[in-house]
Amino acid sequence: MKSREITYAFIDSQNLNLGVRDQGWNLDFVRFRRYLSDKFGVGPGQAFLFIGYVPGNQGLYSFLQEAGYICVFKPTLALADGKVKGNVDAELVLHTMIEYPNFSRAIIVTGDGDFRCPVEYLMEKGKLGTVIAPNSRKVSFLLKSLNTPERRILVFLDGMDRKLGKSYRPKRGAFRDETLQGPLSS
Repeated sequence: MKSREITYAFIDSQNLNLGVRDQGWNLDFVRFRRYLSDKFGVGPGQAFLFIGYVPGNQGLYSFLQEAGYICVFKPTLALADGKVKGNVDAELVLHTMIEYPNFSRAIIVTGDGDFRCPVEYLMEKGKLGTVIAPNSRKVSFLLKSLNTPERRILVFLDGMDRKLGKSYRPKRGAFRDETLQGPLSS
C-alpha cells in the first residue's frame, strides 16, 4: 500500500508579492492558499510563508495565519532611503531542510535564482513538486535552466489575476463615479 503523499509549500512572500504586482494586480492570499491546497495538495500546517517582520503589521500577520499560512519571520532593517529590507532566503532554505523528513514533495514559490541549489537538491532526491514563479518575465535564468522538456518544474502565475487576484470591493458607504474612475466616500 502506497502512503499518502504529503506536500509542503515554501513561499518567498516578497518575491511572490512583487512578481504579481509587476503584472498589475494584487494577490489575494486567501485564494492563493486555496490554490495551493486544491492544485498541489498542500494541507493544513504545510504552507510556510517567509516574510520580513515589521512592527505594526500584526494585523497582516494575523490575517495570513488565519488564512492558513505558517509565518516565518525575518527581522528587517530600515534603510537610509526609508525602504525596509528583510531577506528571507536563508530562512526558506533552512526551513525546507528542517521539514525535509516530513514531506514527500515540496512546492517552492519564488522566481529568485538564489534558490537554485535547494531546488536542484530536491530534484535529485525526487522530492520537488514544482517551482511556482510569480512572473515569467522576472524569473531567474538559474531556475529557468532547470526547466527541461523532460522535467517541467516551473509554473507561472502570469494571467492568474482573475483566479488569484483581489476583487475590487468598494468601501461601505462609497459610491463609484465612472467619470472620475474611482470610488469616492459619501
